[in-house]
Parts: sequence; C-alpha cells; structure tokens
Amino acid sequence: MTSRLLLVRHGETEWHAENRYAGVTDVALTPRGLAQAADLGSWAAHAGVDAVACSPLSRARLTASPAAVALGLAVEVQEGLREVDFGWGEGRTVEEMAEEDPEAVRRFREDADAGAFPGSEPVARAAARATGSLRDLAHRHQGGKVLVVAHNTLLRIALCELLGLPLGHYRRIFPRLDNGAVTEIEMRGTDTALRSLNVPTTALPTTGLPTPALPAPAPGPSPAGD
Repeated sequence: MTSRLLLVRHGETEWHAENRYAGVTDVALTPRGLAQAADLGSWAAHAGVDAVACSPLSRARLTASPAAVALGLAVEVQEGLREVDFGWGEGRTVEEMAEEDPEAVRRFREDADAGAFPGSEPVARAAARATGSLRDLAHRHQGGKVLVVAHNTLLRIALCELLGLPLGHYRRIFPRLDNGAVTEIEMRGTDTALRSLNVPTTALPTTGLPTPALPAPAPGPSPAGD
C-alpha cells in the first residue's frame, strides 16, 4: 500500500541572514520563520494529513506545531530526522571556512560525501537514519499522508538515498529546499517516487487528486529478517 510523505524544511532561523551552517545547534526561528510555520498549519488543515512528525530540534518542532494543532494531532518526534552534524563547519559561513582552509571547502563543494567537513557526521550514516525514519513512518501510516518537518541537508540526503542518486552530489541535485515549502514523495516498500519539489504553501493542497500507482515489486524471496 502506498503512503505519501510531505517533506518540509523548517521555517527561517536567525542564522539564515548570515548563511551559517546550522546542524545540531538549536537555532531559534525568526518572525518570518514563525509566519512560515503558521502558513504551513493553514495549508495542512486542508491537505488531508493523517499524521505529523518532526525532528527533535526546536526549529522543526515549532514549525510542525501549528499543523498539529490545526489537525488535532500529536507530533511524532523522530530522532532520526535530526539535522546533520557539520563538525568543523557548524555555526560557520562558507567564507569563514574558506579563509581558514580553502582546500577543505573545495573538496566539500566537489563531493560532499568524500570531502565532508572534518568531524562531521558521515553522509551515509545520516542517509541511513533519515531513510529509516521515513520508511518507518510510511509503514506505520500505510495508505495515509504524513507531514514530516525536518532540515535542508538531511532531507536532501534522504531524497538522494531513496531515489538511488549519488549521496556526495546532493548539493548539486537538490540545490536547496525552501523554508516552509512542501516536497511530496510516495513510498511503497522499497520503492519511492518524487511527486513534487518545493511547492509553496500558497499552492492548493493535492487532496483528492489521483495517485499514480508505483510499479509492483518484482517477485522474489523476501530479504532476511523481513
């Protein structure tokens, strides 16, 4: 049975103006970020959402809260949806890092996996925990629609992993997810389809629109432990 996940990057934070890397640091939302959260709540109230989940970081929880209130649902906090730890890059701008070590920045821009910032969480590890959380939500809400509020880098890495795209190039494949915008995927078993990307909450929800069927899984033995 197909589940639909509505992936949303949290609202704008206080570090956005300077374009600082905010990973595990708990950065507050700006007034604009709070307004984006309110807009998402109004949108979700008419989108046929069955469940709301989010990262444990406060910027994601505050963005998810208006939607949960509007829908009368409790927020499912998922540790696996926490943003990537950027290590050496945490709290810094690219310009600051380039001034200290331009070669490290060049390697990161070329391949964000092989050239990850020193001390940062490995991209493959972030992909595994993020997709694990998303697959768990899809399994527990089969046939339903789940609003998932998380983070720019984590969600882009997860999209690459789910769609079979190279993790190290997530920055080029998905340059950014907009704050408060909705990216919709469909999941059935190990199959994932991308329905939309960066749809603003001013657009009409897709409630009631036909859902294209994903291809049936190929016959064969189930994986061990399934």
